[in-house]
Formats: sequence, C-alpha cells, structure tokens
Amino acid sequence: MNYFSGHMSELIEQLATLPGIGSKTAQRLAFHIVSLPEEKVEKLSKTLVETRKNVRYCAECFTLTDSERCPICSDAKRDHSTIMVVETTRDLAAYERTGKYDGVYHVLHGAISPMLGIGPDDIRLKELMQRLNGDVQEVIIATNSTLEGETTAMYISRLIRPTGIRVTRIANGVPVGGDLENIDEVTLLRALEGRTTL
Repeated sequence: MNYFSGHMSELIEQLATLPGIGSKTAQRLAFHIVSLPEEKVEKLSKTLVETRKNVRYCAECFTLTDSERCPICSDAKRDHSTIMVVETTRDLAAYERTGKYDGVYHVLHGAISPMLGIGPDDIRLKELMQRLNGDVQEVIIATNSTLEGETTAMYISRLIRPTGIRVTRIANGVPVGGDLENIDEVTLLRALEGRTTL
C-alpha cells in the first residue's frame, strides 16, 4: 500500500537506492528534505548535479577530484617517493584522517576477485606500474584484509619486487574481513607504523 503521493514515494525510492540507506532511513531523509526551505533544497540539488558533472579521477593517483590533479598529488610538501596503494577513495580518506601519513596514494578502484570476474586489468594496476618509473622508493600496500585484498596485495608485490623498489604491507591490527573506511584512526596508524616488507 502506498501511503504517500507520487513525488514523496519517488523521493523515498531514489534515496533508498543509496548505499547504506534502508527504507526507514530513506523515509526520514525524505521527510527532512521536504521540511527544508526551498532554497536549501535547491542548493542541495544543485550541489549534487554540479558535483556529478565536475568530479573526475586525479590524473596521477585516481582519487576523486575536481581538478586535473588532486590536492595531495599537487602538494610539493608530500613525500612523492612513497606511494600507498588503496582500494577506494574512502580508504584514502581513512588514512588521511590519521594525519600521520605524508606520502601520496594510488587508488585501485577495486581488488582482484576471480569469483566476481575482476582481474588485474579491471583495476588501476597498469597506471601504478607507470608511476614507478619516477623516483619511487617504497610502495605501501594498504588493501583490505579480505581474500580479495590479500590476493591483490600478493599480485602487486610480485609485480613490483623485480624493480628493486621496497614493497611493504600494512601490519595486522586491521581486522581480517574489515573495511578500512570503518576502522578508527588509531588502529589505522598502528597498522601503517607496523607495516612489513613483502
């Protein structure tokens, strides 16, 4: 049974398609949105559209940005000789929250998963290997502690080891099966500091 008008039902339905948003949360958000002043709703919708139009991948690390290069890659104070490899931009954000990592990143946009049909060519591995032609001294592999993350870490390690560049893996402390974006900053920092050579 439909309790709401067509517009309300459509809004709830669209909000419920967002990750982590169930029907109850979608309903609460919809009620909140329709109670806002019209100018705030217009600003929200304009921001959504403008963000979708203007955000793209950084030409260097492949995180999301609205410039050619993201603020991290553009920062001359960052250590460009150390690259941390992460699965998603959310993982990058989790490490940035620690405030202790001063290197740069490389976002793979996934992990190798034969069961899901995701192979090495489906993530940003070629681009990572191209970046190693520069003055890179260490690659820190910070993929998730899942089967896919571990598979990806071992694959990357085997690719990079012949180049002579130091390859390390974040230490345990990040729970197996845990996603980096959901882990507190202290645990992430300990994992970074306790990284080991692969």
